[in-house]
Amino acid sequence: MNLTNDRVAAASLACLLATVGCYALARWLYRRHRRAWLQPLVTAPLVLLSLLLLSGVGYGVYLRDTRWLMWMMGPATIAYAYPIYQRRALLRRYPLSLTAGVLSGLVLGLLGSWSLAHLLRLPPVLAHSLLTRSVSTPFAMAASGYFGGTPDITALCVLGTGVFGLLVGEAVQGWLGLRSSVSRGASLGAAAHAAGTAKAYELDAEIGAVSSLTMVFAGIAMVLLAPWVGRWFG
Repeated sequence: MNLTNDRVAAASLACLLATVGCYALARWLYRRHRRAWLQPLVTAPLVLLSLLLLSGVGYGVYLRDTRWLMWMMGPATIAYAYPIYQRRALLRRYPLSLTAGVLSGLVLGLLGSWSLAHLLRLPPVLAHSLLTRSVSTPFAMAASGYFGGTPDITALCVLGTGVFGLLVGEAVQGWLGLRSSVSRGASLGAAAHAAGTAKAYELDAEIGAVSSLTMVFAGIAMVLLAPWVGRWFG
């Protein structure tokens, strides 16, 4: 769809308003009806995608005015430092469990992404962008370049991973028999990062704090190790 500059600006602004409005409406709806499929991270993207497809507005136009929403993921992730500080005693009580959760999440995430990319025979740029999907968006985007990926594509892969973990995480935990706060929080934080952490806080404050710890430290580890680990998957 070819648009003039004025129409591009108007369409981009409309996308920003639609994004904020869809999320606010989805959040209100989820608070009234606690259903997994009504999670804002599920319903809002589906509605927005439908609107973009119907209007013919491209991703580049959508991203023009909404990119700053993605930039806010950085401060939002850092904001998890406060509940981590409040429950810092968890670091002293479960150092080995939390370390195991971070490392296993990183390793399984990378190997799982690499295996999926080869199984589906994805194009190189998509395969490389998929590799860092196991950590939250700001960390994944920062590390993506070291793996030969594209940050914007990586952000979409992270979103998909988080939504999937949000929907099936609790059921999988029940199937595996995970009952302790540490095991439940670490698995949600490692597998579904920010989306999983939001779900963890709905379950219990301590589960949420463990999930926050796992998510943040996994992201930091990914960024620090990316220059070396990225060479193996290039």
